[in-house]
Amino acid sequence: MIRYGTDPEELAQAAADLFAQLARQRIATGGRFTVALAGGETPRRTYQLLAREPWRSSIPWDLIHFFWGDERCVPADDPRSNQLMARTALLDHLELAPEQLHPIRGDLPATLAAEAYQTELQRFFGNKPPRFDLVLLGLGDDGHTASLLPGSAALQEQVRWTAVTQRAGEPFERVTLTAPLINQAKRILFLVAGAAKAAVLQHLLEADEPPYPARLIRPVDGELHWLVDRESAALLKSSIAAVPGDGLC
Repeated sequence: MIRYGTDPEELAQAAADLFAQLARQRIATGGRFTVALAGGETPRRTYQLLAREPWRSSIPWDLIHFFWGDERCVPADDPRSNQLMARTALLDHLELAPEQLHPIRGDLPATLAAEAYQTELQRFFGNKPPRFDLVLLGLGDDGHTASLLPGSAALQEQVRWTAVTQRAGEPFERVTLTAPLINQAKRILFLVAGAAKAAVLQHLLEADEPPYPARLIRPVDGELHWLVDRESAALLKSSIAAVPGDGLC
């Protein structure tokens, strides 16, 4: 499913609405809601909105468990930390128990952090492949998502739930969930904004090449949603690019 907004603010509002709706539906059935958060700039505004009304009071936060799709191997108070971004934008504004938060240990060496996170996932989900209720993902202008980076060995991983990657020139490694694990989710939501993403979005949705990492994200038995703004959708030939800017479709 592809939906678009006129600008990043409308996109963020739609993402907050979907998050709230899914959380309420899942918890109404007597369960807990599990979400893997995305890093980067695009989801920040969504997190900020969720911490405010009308979203904040409409969501049963005490029954939500927060995980992360990837993390940079930096201390938790480092400005580059995905955990720090989510905390300052959302989590620190809520009344959450410590056991509701399941961050990747960016302060550990990457291999140890990946092992520790796989162990945490096994503990929480009962040693069976985790099936998140929602996975939030961004999209890099090089076609990466989470920290599934172009050329990484993690793109071929079929067994493990976590992997270590590193972008050329970066002084730190990263830990990421692998594509097979992400694809177990009930719903996967890509948030894409800005003209810099237009070319890669066009290739992902309308062409077979190049083989961007984000193309690996194909839910096994779940739903794939795209929320894109007008700038990122500018090159799409499909009908969403031609619809007047009158709200999300």
